[in-house]
Amino acid sequence: MATKATKGIKPANGSNGADGVHSYHAATTQEAISAEKAFAAHNYHPLPVVFARAQGTTVWDPEGREYLDFLSAYSAVNQGHCHPKLVAALVEQASRLTLSSRAFYNDVFPRFAEFVTKFFGFDMVLPMNTGAEAVETGIKIARKWGYKVKGIPENQALVLSAENNFHGRTFAAISLSSDPESRENYGPYLPGIGCTIPGTDKPIAYNDKAALREAFEKAGPNLAAFLVEPIQGEAGIVVPDEDYLQEARALCDKHNVLLICDEIQTGIARTGKLLCHEWSGIKPDMILLGKAISGGMYPVSAVLGRKDVMLTIEPGTHGSTYGGNPLACAVAIRALEVIQEEQMVERAEKLGHVFRDGLLAIQNPIIQTVRGKGLLNAIVIDESRTNGRTAWDLCMLMKSKGLLVRSNPSVSFGINSGDLLTVSIRPNLLTRILFVLHLPWSSQKRKSRRLWTLSRSQLENCPLLPVRLRMRSFLHPRRRSRLPLKTKSRNARRT
Repeated sequence: MATKATKGIKPANGSNGADGVHSYHAATTQEAISAEKAFAAHNYHPLPVVFARAQGTTVWDPEGREYLDFLSAYSAVNQGHCHPKLVAALVEQASRLTLSSRAFYNDVFPRFAEFVTKFFGFDMVLPMNTGAEAVETGIKIARKWGYKVKGIPENQALVLSAENNFHGRTFAAISLSSDPESRENYGPYLPGIGCTIPGTDKPIAYNDKAALREAFEKAGPNLAAFLVEPIQGEAGIVVPDEDYLQEARALCDKHNVLLICDEIQTGIARTGKLLCHEWSGIKPDMILLGKAISGGMYPVSAVLGRKDVMLTIEPGTHGSTYGGNPLACAVAIRALEVIQEEQMVERAEKLGHVFRDGLLAIQNPIIQTVRGKGLLNAIVIDESRTNGRTAWDLCMLMKSKGLLVRSNPSVSFGINSGDLLTVSIRPNLLTRILFVLHLPWSSQKRKSRRLWTLSRSQLENCPLLPVRLRMRSFLHPRRRSRLPLKTKSRNARRT
């Protein structure tokens, strides 16, 4: 008999619930949405589509409708949904040992620590679980280093970031933020961290070297660290000048300040480099990793840095029950091996050029510019030409055509990360985008979010398929009218 809490949630695939996990699946899209609305806090406004199954770039809802995932879980599944090599690693380790806590040693974390530090070229690692935890940990290490090594007076250490940053939703992250929506009614904020020039209300504008120099000068000797995204993702794929990070590195060296690069969204092959800061030819003192480090299989994050910085953390001063657990470590090692084995860095760089060329060829007056690195790209839209249409209109339209995107109240309409192999196995991808741009939009409107971001396309898991770039075939105008809009049930076909 169904209880009040479970009423309306039925076993999937005709299961009576006896076969384990299937009993937890919602039977229909509407049942899932209704139950979430009734029992879960409303901290998101999702598009009305329910993920029931996924493989590579493709997602199916409970009714079997097929979609192309253009979000990629905010770049967490760069390797593709349910990559078979990652599933195998997860299952193998889960049947052996999942958790020891750091109160004891386990036989996987030491291998992970050696592997990840050599893989990214840093001395030491401190493992955590989520990206926001990595940010918090990086700030704690920076302050600790500031007091123990630099000699900053107690409780006077400063950590600065740039305007329009996104480093998470925890108190340290929103204290760094300039986003009113993230900060409203959550104060007071943590002292000593922020994105304004110390002693003023003037923001530290991103990609503004003069503002950065002024911030360092005004902060004085109490500045412990500068935390920066190599490309600002949530702000609209804002790509700085090549010498911006070089200037940040030079200022940090001059003032004895730690440079911390938040690579949680930009790192791990996304931009055509293993880590995005490599485009500037600099090396930060610490990097923050998350998301794709585990390929969407399990929450894993990490702080990597110089030995003298990392060893300022002492036993008992920071930790996590799950951080460094054997299941997470096994999955993360395999996820990074997949990045290397399937040459995703090289593919992102090569196909990024192809993808941007295709976007530039769209020739629509609504498009102001195209920008990005590798497969992290954006189209900037002329807001004066939107005629009152909203992000929600666009998201719903794209959903009806089998493309899943999300709205973003930023200043750009981003097609973030074209996809490593979609060009070869879905040759109509850009045609679909072209076609949508030329369709009349839905009349449904939402009060806010009048600009949008079409977010990260999935990285297709298909290592045996060769990459064939056929730009002419899927950008040719005559192909647009024959666009296949596939959203019908395909339960019989499993990739």
